[in-house]
Amino acid sequence: MYKNNIKKYRKNQNLTLEDLATRTELTPGYLCHLECGTRSNPSFKAMNKIAVALNTNIFDIFINE
Repeated sequence: MYKNNIKKYRKNQNLTLEDLATRTELTPGYLCHLECGTRSNPSFKAMNKIAVALNTNIFDIFINE
């Protein structure tokens, strides 16, 4: 299953999916699918929007060791 840290960073900043959607101009549904791992392989543009909105970098959100 595809994993990322979107939910972790979003929750640490007390943001709802709707808040993050507003910041990124992505839909809450798309973000939810990314968080749950039911959708993977987001574009670089989408990953960058999410990282910027969460005040971090792409690697912290999407690269898992």
